[in-house]
Amino acid sequence: MKNNFYLSRILGNKVYTSDMKVIGRLNDLGVINELKSPHVTTAKVKTNSGIKDYDFKYFSVTKQKGQYVIVCNKIEEYTSTNTLFLRKHILDQQIIDVNGRKVVRVNDISLSYLAKGAFVVAVDIGVDGLLRRIGIAKLLKMIGLKVPARLMLWNDVEAIITSNENIVLSKTYDSLSILHPSDLADIIEDFDAKTGLTIFSSLDNAKAADVLEQMEEDAQVSFIESLSADKAADVLENMPADEAADILDDMEKEKVEELLNNMEKEASDEIRELLEYDSKAVGSLMSTDFVSFKNNETIDYVIETLRKLKPEEDEILNLYVVDKNYKLIGTISLRDLIISDPTSKIGDIMNKKFKSMFDTDNINDLIKNVSKYNLVAIPVTDHEMKLLGNVIINDIIYELLKNKRKIS
Repeated sequence: MKNNFYLSRILGNKVYTSDMKVIGRLNDLGVINELKSPHVTTAKVKTNSGIKDYDFKYFSVTKQKGQYVIVCNKIEEYTSTNTLFLRKHILDQQIIDVNGRKVVRVNDISLSYLAKGAFVVAVDIGVDGLLRRIGIAKLLKMIGLKVPARLMLWNDVEAIITSNENIVLSKTYDSLSILHPSDLADIIEDFDAKTGLTIFSSLDNAKAADVLEQMEEDAQVSFIESLSADKAADVLENMPADEAADILDDMEKEKVEELLNNMEKEASDEIRELLEYDSKAVGSLMSTDFVSFKNNETIDYVIETLRKLKPEEDEILNLYVVDKNYKLIGTISLRDLIISDPTSKIGDIMNKKFKSMFDTDNINDLIKNVSKYNLVAIPVTDHEMKLLGNVIINDIIYELLKNKRKIS
């Protein structure tokens, strides 16, 4: 027969033998540490001779005259190295509500007692759980005040086991990996530094890089400095060079050099070049991730190449046309590519009247040009017009917000 109950309703209750002799009081319940409906395996009981762990398969939980009665039909101690204790590890801990994309607190735990034993069904993250534990939930109901329960199914709980066994989330990260980097960044920053770092460190390098881009500047530096040099270097390599350079620019020179030395040479050289720019120069803001083609290449070739490259959206706001010496000679939009004859050369349809900036120009001049000509991206060259990178509107907006610049 199915019997649902909350952990708070049975903690501290007396545990009886089958002939109703008191063994002790229930201190905690242990479950097999798995995500899908964890099975209760252990009853931690406080006895006169100390706290004992008993095999829960010999226990029954029934409700008699409004009170839960716990009976142990056979006393048999239980030991396991993979036990998750609900009171110690889950109750009152912060967890991640994957569907709600936020950090919440566990105020109670809902279990279901079936023929095969007791199973964890959900966690209570509402005020009702707190009221139940302090003993006034029933009183409020008696006077007609009902606080709605907020239950989160166990499958929607994400958790990690830290080295000190303070479990705040569960042991897999499948659900976390599908969250938007911005949501995941907010979640990680809501935790204390140690827990946040544990979650962040569990992400693969590409996901960690995406999440790091969404964090506040102070948090970015803190997380990178807390990682091992190898892990930090791998994460930075997966970021756009300009984003990585911005983070390293706020760190001690010795640490920066250590991280750069742990990167692939091509990535570290790219970042080193960006770090050499004055903070007020356009070069310090540009991205080196862009797409360019030679002017003698056909539209058909360009489109096929783009299909193979699968560039990020920001990288194709503008496509750049260069000559054989990689000097910028024009720009071309995706619209022009699509509507033009596939056999035409891009040099014949490119826009020759484009706006560009030198890498040494002042950022204020960049902002004025982007505002004046309503640009979403602008190419950056050296003084010989060799294409070095570009600046997209997102980075300009971020620069304005960061430094509270005003266009004058």
